[in-house]
Amino acid sequence: MKFSHQLVVSTLAVLVLSACAGDPEKRRQAKDDFAYLDTTLDQQWVIPSDAQPQFYPQYRIPKGNYTGNTGPDVDIRPPQQVLELIPGARVEKSNNDVTLWLINQDELDKVWDLIHTVANEKNITLKTDTATTIETDWVNLSAEDESFPIAGRYLINRLEPAGRYGFKVSLIEFRENNKNVELTPDIKDRYSSNMVNYITNQYDKQVTEEARIRALELVNKVPVTMGLDRSGLPVIIARAPYNLVWSRLDDVLPQIGFAIEDKNNSQGTIETKYESPDDEVWQKLDVEPLTIENRKYTFLVGDLDNRTSINVTDADGKPISQEELNSLSPVLQAMFDTTNKSSSAQSN
Repeated sequence: MKFSHQLVVSTLAVLVLSACAGDPEKRRQAKDDFAYLDTTLDQQWVIPSDAQPQFYPQYRIPKGNYTGNTGPDVDIRPPQQVLELIPGARVEKSNNDVTLWLINQDELDKVWDLIHTVANEKNITLKTDTATTIETDWVNLSAEDESFPIAGRYLINRLEPAGRYGFKVSLIEFRENNKNVELTPDIKDRYSSNMVNYITNQYDKQVTEEARIRALELVNKVPVTMGLDRSGLPVIIARAPYNLVWSRLDDVLPQIGFAIEDKNNSQGTIETKYESPDDEVWQKLDVEPLTIENRKYTFLVGDLDNRTSINVTDADGKPISQEELNSLSPVLQAMFDTTNKSSSAQSN
């Protein structure tokens, strides 16, 4: 199992809204009925002639004509928050537009290129595309907690005033059920924030993938040896950080007959079903075939700082024998070496 504590950030769907179970209307509306809207003041307040009324100013309702939604038209969902996925970035909101200030120009350049990449992948037409301005055509924003299909058009401005670097996202048109809807402050704030969250989430994924590739390039070889765990039981030791070994196992296990059925990075478990591959797989790796039966196995991956432990249990939760574990060690060594060479070739 994995022993170190890891903070797992869910990148949870940031373009769409967080959805609860049930009907979309129930997620947006208050639970009770709206009979209070029919309430009328059917009698006047009568003050005795000898009474001196006292009025407290803190309860006085300001006079004026106020407009706004009531009853079922009130959206009770909490305001959309901008996720802090870019370290050091600062959020600024003005007139329900969202500006994200970044640390340096390099980050802004990457975000600007990323916006173009995402637009191309999602087939989003850019009505305006200059060095400092992007105006999109309609972007599908439909989500589980929306009653109808929705879409929006955005204006994204690149900002570089006085050595500062950021980008501003503005919702400029909104459509619900294929009909244009007035841009209220709530709508602008919610869907401008959603778009910023989507951009930063994609940026976070890109940075994470780049870091993974760099880690693979830094480690030319992952030595794999047999060792003992804290209880004195045999265990495979890979002399590389946990995240690197985890990503390698995700790649190599299916290639040597372990079909991955489920995995949990934070717990360090990979549930597999083994079916012995053809002899040519072992011949290509120049190793002896594994001496285990065709059945389900769970890999237990442990974080030991700069090293990683690997143990295997069978379908009954019992550790496999030392002989079986010994046969797995050279196979993993050969696979780690093979995947490292192929990764280096691809990066070059």
